[in-house]
Amino acid sequence: MASPAPTLTDGAVALRAHRLDDVPRVVEQCRDPLSQAWTTVPVPYAETDAVGFVAHVVPAGWATGTEWAFALEVDGRFGGTISLRPIGADRAEIGFGAHPDVRGTGAVERGVRLLLAWGLETQGLRTVVWRADRGNWASRRLAWRVGFSFDGTVRGYLPQRGELIDGWVGTLLAGEPREPRSPWLANPPVEGARVRLRPFRPEDAARVVEGLGDERTQHWLAFVPRSPGLADAERYLEQVTERLATAHTVTWAVADAGDDRLLGAVGIYRLAEEPELGYWTHPEARRRRLTVEAGALALDHAFGALSLPRVAAYVASPHRASRRVLEHLGFAPTGTRRAAARTGDGSVVDLAGYDLLATDWPASDDALRPSVR
Repeated sequence: MASPAPTLTDGAVALRAHRLDDVPRVVEQCRDPLSQAWTTVPVPYAETDAVGFVAHVVPAGWATGTEWAFALEVDGRFGGTISLRPIGADRAEIGFGAHPDVRGTGAVERGVRLLLAWGLETQGLRTVVWRADRGNWASRRLAWRVGFSFDGTVRGYLPQRGELIDGWVGTLLAGEPREPRSPWLANPPVEGARVRLRPFRPEDAARVVEGLGDERTQHWLAFVPRSPGLADAERYLEQVTERLATAHTVTWAVADAGDDRLLGAVGIYRLAEEPELGYWTHPEARRRRLTVEAGALALDHAFGALSLPRVAAYVASPHRASRRVLEHLGFAPTGTRRAAARTGDGSVVDLAGYDLLATDWPASDDALRPSVR
């Protein structure tokens, strides 16, 4: 059975009908760990599965109108599958998956744009729905780049290997711009003398547990999980990425400049409201002024790349070590909010406010400046 898929091209990539000579690369794609993690391809995946997909499943989708699946061609080779699944009333759901050597090249985005133009402008679709397993940030970021809204999390909804898992959902309507609707913040590496700021990585989770579970962190940061485990650390890392995706907060891992091990975190929070510096420190990094250096690097980014005019900070009044960090950075006190904070044991304490203006930066602390400039 032959697929009637038309050929679409932008001059750099093409969408075309699947062919039997695509089978070896379909097998490579579907045996890839990321493909198996984020899609419902059979596991283990055999060559007969790929033959059945190319020769029967794809053509049947076209014949019945249940799925319009295209092969993505990049540099003359199969690069993945991109499809629209009509769901009635001028709606369709989009799906895409890439061969490992195509990821990160921009080819899938080009293919998705071709398919959206064809579906919305040629096939008369009015709404295209995007769904992905929660945690599939590559899919969410591509959907964001081409203009999909992010409409939230649907709990226990998407089938995945015998389970129903949480999924993300978004939509794109005919006539809407195919460009991001809001910023997705970057947290690029920032190099210092003794520490570097970098994005968090999954392998940081164990050190996050140590840092957040430390007795002093537990006492002063009432909002962190009590007695955290790896699942709490993984949720923390997901929250860091979620806040980048929603333009809420830039959070970096503070890492040792030599061996890159995690020493804490620093961030510029609530960017759409009152930008605020925040941080926590792994017990290994205390009393070495590493948090001061990390804060200075974050402020360089805040006043430089983000062009913020002012950054605030708030700390429990009795927390002298944290207050010294802000004072070394040049923050000025702005007053005390009485009984406005709680510690981890439930005690009510005053909250000390500080701020720093872009015009006051860089800090005048002579002991700080050589370490970060």
